[in-house]
Amino acid sequence: MERPERSATALSAQPRANGCSGAGHSTLRNGYVRGLPASDTQINHVVHNGGLYKRPFNEAFEETPMLVAVLTYVGYGVLTLFGYLRDFMRQWKIEKCQNATEREEQKDFVPLYQDFENFYNRNLYMRIRDSWNRPICSVPGAKVDMMERVSHDYNWTFTYTGRVIKDIINMGSYNYLGFAQKAGTCQEAAAKVLSQYGAGVCSTRQEMGNLDKHEELEKLVARFLGVESAMAYGMGFATNSMNIPALVGKGCLILSDELNHASLVLGARLSGATIRIFKHNNMQSLEKLLKDAIVYGQPRTRRPWKKILILVEGIYSMEGSIVRLPEVIALKKKYKSYLYLDEAHSIGALGPSGRGVVEYFGLSPEDVDVMMGTFTKSFGAAGGYIGGKKELIDYLRTYSHSAVYATSLSPPVVEQIITSMKCIMGEDGTTVGKARVQQLAENTRYFRRRLKEMGFIIYGNEDSPVVPLMLYMPAKIGAFGREMLKRNIGVVVVGFPATPIIESRARFCLSAAHTKEMLDTALKEINEVGDLLQLKYSRHRLVPLLDRPFDETTYEETED
Repeated sequence: MERPERSATALSAQPRANGCSGAGHSTLRNGYVRGLPASDTQINHVVHNGGLYKRPFNEAFEETPMLVAVLTYVGYGVLTLFGYLRDFMRQWKIEKCQNATEREEQKDFVPLYQDFENFYNRNLYMRIRDSWNRPICSVPGAKVDMMERVSHDYNWTFTYTGRVIKDIINMGSYNYLGFAQKAGTCQEAAAKVLSQYGAGVCSTRQEMGNLDKHEELEKLVARFLGVESAMAYGMGFATNSMNIPALVGKGCLILSDELNHASLVLGARLSGATIRIFKHNNMQSLEKLLKDAIVYGQPRTRRPWKKILILVEGIYSMEGSIVRLPEVIALKKKYKSYLYLDEAHSIGALGPSGRGVVEYFGLSPEDVDVMMGTFTKSFGAAGGYIGGKKELIDYLRTYSHSAVYATSLSPPVVEQIITSMKCIMGEDGTTVGKARVQQLAENTRYFRRRLKEMGFIIYGNEDSPVVPLMLYMPAKIGAFGREMLKRNIGVVVVGFPATPIIESRARFCLSAAHTKEMLDTALKEINEVGDLLQLKYSRHRLVPLLDRPFDETTYEETED
């Protein structure tokens, strides 16, 4: 529902709770700043909120041009019509049917797949399937080697030519701090541990799989995060999906951001708790759900909820946005709920010393009840962790499915994490880790600024190393990935169902291993491809992620 327009005087007098000042702009509706002059496109987030933010929080999303949105819908409409036509031709044997179908004796059964995703995969995804699952044959560092493949049946099958494409600039891996490398202290330490412990543990932590290296890692993680205790797991996805059911269950309420990762969504569903969704990073929406939960309680019985758990991420991997953590913590304290923070992409990548979004905002780790993260990105390894109070970790050691049933982390992987984490903390006697954190921050700001200057629509926070570049139209998803590969740039293109169907995008992930020359080369090629495919949609009309009056939400803590 639209809010009524307000005068420029009223807007200038009214502070913005998310730090967006509306002064000087005559119309503001539904968070869209309309008709900004070219010189006024930068929106500075001067934070009010009673001093919740200790630093500028610059996060804005540009409005999709109406013509682009219409043409995107038309493009999908045309592809859908042709998809139905081709399905008709396959049914009558006019076109060869390549997809898996039921056998003749199963025709009277209900079809195994009837949903839209199957139609989409068959008729839309298959056209651009060559843009995904490209096999690399090197360390996923700043540059990679890729195996060349071709398809002679329109991407249904692929054949390898035997040729290797060398030195592709890698703009897609989550190698934020550049620890994915085949030489250096991490590699040497991992190789030494491999010769001593072997590659696998072949048991769970509760049986014969608890090594001294696991104990060392967990103590180090607890010190790194500034929490009482921590526990490590062998898989990042399972850290969420298997631990959330151990924390909440029937009679509990989960409040989940609408753009949370699939692992959080799966964990919430497996828990059996009631799930309610709030709009992405929208504190009004979250507070309304918290108020309703307190006032109305559980459905039908109206009993109080046993627990209320808020699920958020540090950096959202498809939007490039950073959680509004100071406001989330203020709401959590006000309404006496619990907070589960997923720092998969933010740990190592944010904060002056790489300690994640909590340090980035200058907050205390004690204000976050469950601190989750992964070792798969900034640390160049595998697995995940949960940190928090000692009572929490002791409970999870007994009741977490990942702890009880999953095989322990591989010793060389553990050593990779330990060595890289000590490097970040400076405990290796060098400043290499600190320099990498600073280099990532510089690369992120430089790359984002240059893309915006070129005229692309870029989503997310200016400090986020995840940089989505909007493509929108279905034909441009595959075209962008192919054209960039021709120019020796490896990129990740993303479409439905990972994003809304009309918000296809290319997602760049910056790394401390990227040199300025690499970034300039990539930017030059992106600029050329942007002109070729007409991707420069920006009209410098920035949309603040959330724009609401300060007095609509208060954050004072209530006394017990």
